[in-house]
Parts: sequence; C-alpha cells; structure tokens
Amino acid sequence: MTAASATARNCHRRRPRRFWADRNGATAVEFGLVAAPFLALLVGIIQTFLVFFANQLLETVVAQSSRLILTGQVQNANMTQTQFAQQVCDQVRILFTCSNLMIDVETYTAFSSANTAMPTLSFNAQGQVTNTWQYNPGGPGQIVVVRVMYQWPVFLGPLGFTLSNLSNGNRLIMASAAFQNEPL
Repeated sequence: MTAASATARNCHRRRPRRFWADRNGATAVEFGLVAAPFLALLVGIIQTFLVFFANQLLETVVAQSSRLILTGQVQNANMTQTQFAQQVCDQVRILFTCSNLMIDVETYTAFSSANTAMPTLSFNAQGQVTNTWQYNPGGPGQIVVVRVMYQWPVFLGPLGFTLSNLSNGNRLIMASAAFQNEPL
C-alpha cells in the first residue's frame, strides 16, 4: 500500500464526518423548517387583529348611532332607514364598504323578548344576502334593539387557519344595542 492510497482511503472515511460537522448553510435549513409555522402565526395574528379591530369599531358606531334613536333625534327628524344607514356609514367608511352594512332596528314590548342574537343569513345564487331588515326606531318609552352586521372578508391562512363563520368564507361580525327610548 502506497502512501497516496492510504491518504485517499482516510480521506474517504473522513468525508461523512466532515459533511455532518460542516455548519455552512445550517441557518438556511433551520429557517426553512421554522418559516412555515412562523408565517402561519404571523398571518393568524394579523387577521385576528383586523377582525377584532373591525368588530370594536362596529360596536362603537352602534353605541353612538343608537344614542340618536334613544334620545328621539331620529324620530324628531323623521329619519328614514336610508338616512339612518348613511349616518352609520359615515362613521365606518374607513374600514367598511357601506353597501355591505346590514342594519336592523326593531321594537319590542319587553327586554326578555328582544332578539339580540346573530341572525342566520340566507344567500341568493349570486352570493348576496337576501334577508329583509326592519327599521322601526319606536316611540318614547319603547324598547329598541339596533343590530348592525357586516360580512368581513377573511382568507385562508397557511396551515388551514381561518376565521370564517359563514358558508361563503367570510366572517359575520355584528354589534347590537338594546335600550328603552327616553320619554318625551
């Protein structure tokens, strides 16, 4: 056995050890393993924040708009459903498409019979909501429930994360206010 062949044989034995000991590219491989869950978490956090932020904005606007009914300003101005919807829309235009807002204003005889639940939406073949919404701001002393709903678009995130609660892939967010109108 010559010295050259012994060196070549030792070199072949050391290559697997050298390969496993070599740390070049380890960071890229580690990032590749962590990237998908990290991005899924990031998308989930952003999407959840947007849904909560939109819902909080809707809650604030419903509280402010309901006050117009509570104090009799809507009734005194003979505000129509379209005018009340415009009043609500002016406050949420920053995040919402006004034509997609669904506003339901109903009166009840008692708080126990008031419907504040999230409605079941029905859709036509084009995917548009076909529900009919009421508009009755009531009179002095009457119990009123104001519900404002919106289909918030959500997208399927990595690893199957989704916040949708509707069959069309959107999330129905809703804010409501139940109160008794002030007497005259």
